[in-house]
Amino acid sequence: QAQLVESGGGLVQTGGSLRLSCVASGRTFNNYAMGWFRQAPGKEREFVAGISWSGGSTYYADSVKGRFTISREHAKNTVCLQMNSLKAEDTAVYYCAARAEHYSSSLYYTENQYDYWGQGTQVTVSS
Repeated sequence: QAQLVESGGGLVQTGGSLRLSCVASGRTFNNYAMGWFRQAPGKEREFVAGISWSGGSTYYADSVKGRFTISREHAKNTVCLQMNSLKAEDTAVYYCAARAEHYSSSLYYTENQYDYWGQGTQVTVSS
C-alpha cells in the first residue's frame, strides 16, 4: 500500500529552523511531482512548496519564498522541506502530497491536483 509519512515537526522559537521529511513507502514516488501543504487552526489547507519529479523545478507560496527550501532524494524516496527564519504564522500541520502522474513537468498548486497525502506533522512556532 502506497504511503507517505512525514516527520521532523516540533516546537521552535521565532527565527528558528526545522527540517521536515516525507518518506514514501509501498511504491516509488520518484516519478511524481511532490508538494507540501499546511493547515493552520481555523484555516483552509494551503500550498507551501512544490517540486517536479526530477527535482529540477521548485516553486513556493509567496509567504515562504526565500525562507523555505524543498528538495528530494530519489535514492531515499524522500522529499524534504527546510524551513528557516520561522514565524508565528508558520504554525500549522504540514502535509506531504504526491501527484500520481509520471514525469510531468507541470506545476501543481491546489489540493485537488494531488492524489496521495500523508497524515501530517505539527509545527509550532512560539514568539
